Amino acid sequence: MTRAPHPADPAPRRVVLVDLSRPLPDLVADDRHATALVVATWHGRPVGSLELALDADPEATRARLAPLLALVPAARAVEEARPPRLGDDRLPSVTVVVSTIVARREDLELMLDGFARVDHPDVEFLIVDNRPVLPADDVLPGLVAGRDRVRVVHEPRRGISAGRNAGVAEARGEIVVFTDDDVRVEPDWLRELTRPYVDDPSIDAVTGLILPAELDTPAQIWFERYYGGFSGERTWQPLVLTPERAAGGLLTGARVRVEADGELVRRFAVYGVGAFGAGANMSFRRSALRRISGFDLALGTGTPARGGEDLAALVGVLWTGGRIAYEPGAVVHHRHRRGTDELLHQLRGNGLGFTAMLTGLVLRDPRHLLGLAWQAPLAVRSMAVQSVRRIGGGAGPVIEDAPAGAPGAARADLADGAAGAAGAAGADGPAGADGAAGADGAAGDAGHGYPRSLVLAELRGYPSGPRAYLVSRRAARRSSWVAPVDEPSWPVRGRAGRADRPGPAAGGTATAPATVGGAGDPARDSLVPRP
Repeated sequence: MTRAPHPADPAPRRVVLVDLSRPLPDLVADDRHATALVVATWHGRPVGSLELALDADPEATRARLAPLLALVPAARAVEEARPPRLGDDRLPSVTVVVSTIVARREDLELMLDGFARVDHPDVEFLIVDNRPVLPADDVLPGLVAGRDRVRVVHEPRRGISAGRNAGVAEARGEIVVFTDDDVRVEPDWLRELTRPYVDDPSIDAVTGLILPAELDTPAQIWFERYYGGFSGERTWQPLVLTPERAAGGLLTGARVRVEADGELVRRFAVYGVGAFGAGANMSFRRSALRRISGFDLALGTGTPARGGEDLAALVGVLWTGGRIAYEPGAVVHHRHRRGTDELLHQLRGNGLGFTAMLTGLVLRDPRHLLGLAWQAPLAVRSMAVQSVRRIGGGAGPVIEDAPAGAPGAARADLADGAAGAAGAAGADGPAGADGAAGADGAAGDAGHGYPRSLVLAELRGYPSGPRAYLVSRRAARRSSWVAPVDEPSWPVRGRAGRADRPGPAAGGTATAPATVGGAGDPARDSLVPRP
């Protein structure tokens, strides 16, 4: 089929959760929505998705929902094999860190409202105000006033990495969770996200599932098709990522095993870890953050590098021998950028941030040069195939024939995967999408995917990444104390030069010290409608 060079602007698409443990609902087209992204759950746990056309006749739409029922046997089996719900006394203490510049009050308020409904016995929510100067008419104090379990820390140095490191310095929890200020969270988000740490003490980091909060604009729909789940394809089954020993131990962590229920699903180059996690929904043991020296201050939004700090942290965990779990039951709903110009800016930043991240890794540990060289042929092949497909206007039919997550579909190839663009999957995408169309193979109006300008914007960002990282690192070093090689890149309570002090009361504000970070140091009420 020949694709038009530019897709027509897609109409708004409903995002709806359907619990397959109940009768299929009546979904009908309305004045705004002729299509829907249906996320299937089983007793609230996501198990797959399907894009479909809505009809004025609910019976016709229900017939189109019927393929989702193929997910039920596997979902039931997973539920039966799943250990009982953990008691409150077994859950680790948690600090959720959100670095924000308070640019979108409505999003921030919705996020805080979601935090209030989170079910976890020992959690604090730490809002890091990353504005260099606070305005006289600051709305943040009013937003957090009276909210239990919420604290505010001010970190005036620019950049999400500075904000996150400041949050870690103030955190009281054993597990530190990171998300963005434009997400809505599910009530059981933290129970699901922290459970793998209890089930397997060798796990150092856990990432979760990212779903769209809305698909109301063309830019949001295009982002979902291009980067759905922030990784190219969503994965609906729990996974464990384990670094493999290579080159006599010299390159341990350069290649990673992905396992589901103890069975090998695939291998991939560590630089493609973005296929299994992103900063909007990730967590770490404090010990793991210490081991990798926190977040690189020269990476991330708010710096010339514009991104990559989350991927660098995940790479760091694997590179230093740690293991990462992916838990699709830990769900956040992200509000994608609404405007096309915003989206193009974001994608160029993603491309720039990816190569900036690679530059930072090499400068921090030159062995990454060997790791990149070892994986280069696979990476170039994977990125070339991905780019050609994307420049063609996206892949996929208007409506999926089978739901993502459907059993019996082709599993990811066991061949070695390679790093994809800006953290995309390796050669075959993450396991668990099980052969059905994912974000890159998602539906497009009139058979089209997304404008070619999206992939071109990302590709144009690649060459600028190394220089941007160097500029960013120089700026970060001028404004920061640089941690010794064997020290974390944030201050530790009790360290000389910083007095211990009790944290402020709920809704209170503290000021983080200016000596945080060492950039480049070498050393269940869902917020998405259910019918």
